[in-house]
Amino acid sequence: MSNLENAQRLQQWIGEGKSMEALNEFYHENVQVYEMPTGECRNGREEQRKAVQEWFGMVKERHDGGCNSVMADEANNVTCAESWVEVTTQDGNRMKMEEVAVQKWQDGKIIEEKFYYNMPAPPQS
Repeated sequence: MSNLENAQRLQQWIGEGKSMEALNEFYHENVQVYEMPTGECRNGREEQRKAVQEWFGMVKERHDGGCNSVMADEANNVTCAESWVEVTTQDGNRMKMEEVAVQKWQDGKIIEEKFYYNMPAPPQS
């Protein structure tokens, strides 16, 4: 299966609510995941699993979401996915988050992923 096909399946599974299954299927156990706006780096699939679980713990309700596009550079084993989600958080704030994920693949698994997005502005006092 090509990197593009794997990236498309990954996005499909996420859209179907199968994020944990996707993590097991598509992420290398030694993956490095970078949150580019904050500089945070997670090392390994288990750290990424905890971060995803924390994200879902913050979400009170998911309203909508989707993937706008998935692209691949097969020669360099890199894919990109542009996606969005609209949620209400546990504290009652509704937000729409848009991001681009850049994934490097090795042997059919993501070995490195970088997330690019804008951080929501803090509430004004």
